Amino acid sequence: MFGLEPHVLLLLGVCLLAACAFEFVNGFHDTANAVATVIYTNTLRPWVAVVWSAFWNFIGVFAGGIGVAMGIVYLLPVESLVDQNVYHGIAMVGALIVAAIIWNVGTWYYGLPSSSSHALIGSILGVGIAFSLLPGSKGAAVNWSKAGETGLALITSPVLGFTFTIGMMFLLKRFVKSKAIFKEPHKRKPPPLWIRLLLVVTCTLVSFFHGSNDGQKGVGLIMLILIGIVPTFYALDQSKNPLDLRESLTKIEFVMGRVNQAELSPADQKLLAEVNAQTASLDRVFAGKTDVAQLPQNARFEIRRAILLAANRAKSLLGSDKVSLSTQDRATYDGAIKEMKTFTDYAPWWVLLVVSLSLACGTMIGWQRIVTTIGERIGKEHLNYAQGASSELVAAAMIGASTAFGLASSTTHVLSSAIAGSMVANRGIKNLNPQMVRNIALAWVLTVPVTMVLSGALFLLFRAVLG
Repeated sequence: MFGLEPHVLLLLGVCLLAACAFEFVNGFHDTANAVATVIYTNTLRPWVAVVWSAFWNFIGVFAGGIGVAMGIVYLLPVESLVDQNVYHGIAMVGALIVAAIIWNVGTWYYGLPSSSSHALIGSILGVGIAFSLLPGSKGAAVNWSKAGETGLALITSPVLGFTFTIGMMFLLKRFVKSKAIFKEPHKRKPPPLWIRLLLVVTCTLVSFFHGSNDGQKGVGLIMLILIGIVPTFYALDQSKNPLDLRESLTKIEFVMGRVNQAELSPADQKLLAEVNAQTASLDRVFAGKTDVAQLPQNARFEIRRAILLAANRAKSLLGSDKVSLSTQDRATYDGAIKEMKTFTDYAPWWVLLVVSLSLACGTMIGWQRIVTTIGERIGKEHLNYAQGASSELVAAAMIGASTAFGLASSTTHVLSSAIAGSMVANRGIKNLNPQMVRNIALAWVLTVPVTMVLSGALFLLFRAVLG
């Protein structure tokens, strides 16, 4: 299978199982946030809530697209994704998965709502930095531009969640006449029907958008595994004919030919030369080919490499103020690159299925610890109906917006911050439990640096062992 040696195939299977384990842990670690409010307000029985949440997580993975998944893949620069040494790929994905799982399980054990997103991203960055320390490595091994976008989204989301929930609570107090929504839930009785429906809807939305965002991170993780270990087979979307790339390639060459080299700085001239070198390599691959069967399997890898490198360099080049192109030329280039990236930015249907099942199964197991923290320990009072509904509504909206823009979002951070905001809106800052808030904040602050160090150390160890 895939033309791999048996022991490499075994390692591939282990890596895929580890990725499923990460999503499984993500399910019971993160999705507990979605069910906490409906459980603690007696809106749904615990087993009903977790099954319902699991179902909508499953649906969300298939509906979320792959924008966030590719954001995870491209945290590492394209050069590190085109290394055909399968042992290097195994060292890379093994280190980042093990580091993320260790942190997730540890914080879950202590009942801390730590972010699986931060753990995964920290692990990827740690591997990239460790790669740059290896002898013979060239340049930066982290796509800092993409990392900056992801980091900004993850940092701002808790602040916005906290702020928007305070605003939502203010609106509820101002315009909702019924006071039942602001009362502490009865220990045995469910809430009034309209409140119950509202809480079920918000739980559903958080679960769905969690699947569409966090599920994509699992998809991106598995694609990293497949690209790293089986690059020739998963280099391009198998459902597409690579020869169809020639039309887009011609358009890119046309636009690059209209760039006035004399106006460019030496750095930009080098970028233009690199773009032209990659398009020329694609021309050589396609030369004389009339049928896809004429393309050898390793040619797919070469095509992927050329597309990624050309797109990366051309993006930097066209961002220069020295490049004078018409709006039409830029539109032609953008359309051609977008078409070419459909061959490289994809995920097989079975990857979506595996991730969605892992996430759904994890949701139904081990949720109690985090639910207790969310429902009882962030604030000094029991979560009421208004707090639960406003927190989840804000969290769902923010996670959904992040997914639409292809940005990673932390369900844990957004919802925990929203819960804290609802507590402050009710009785002020003194309504927060300072000890628990400190513990959660400490876990948030430590997640990225700890997973970076852990994954980096594991990567160097695995590289030394595997060669």
